[in-house]
Amino acid sequence: MSTALKPKHIGRNISRIRELRDMKQEALAYAIGVSQQTISSIEGSETVDEEKLKAIAKALGVPAEVIKNFSEEAVFNIIGNTYDNGSSSVNHGCTFNPLDKLLEAFDKNEKLYERLVEAEREKVALLEKLLNEKK
Repeated sequence: MSTALKPKHIGRNISRIRELRDMKQEALAYAIGVSQQTISSIEGSETVDEEKLKAIAKALGVPAEVIKNFSEEAVFNIIGNTYDNGSSSVNHGCTFNPLDKLLEAFDKNEKLYERLVEAEREKVALLEKLLNEKK
């Protein structure tokens, strides 16, 4: 039994995000200036070149990292974790776009990363100042 991780299928991720955005292949093709057949081919590909991925991400309104790291399991976890059985009338339909929830999580992680980097810069500046004072 192999424990090697299967690489992410970028084309499939593009397809799922496009569907979550309620966008047809033709609309995505028009947005990036290619044919619908090209989009179909891209969605069947395991890898996509970086420039094309950035253009697709922009057209879908998500960062390229969201496409690279998209996970069906994460979407289902978001839906499952927001189920509220405390009310008498339960809506079993999804009342939000799960992709928006993934984008929120991505934004929070990006902001946290930026704060951590800034804190490290401040530490380095302080240490440099202390080192220069000792000279």
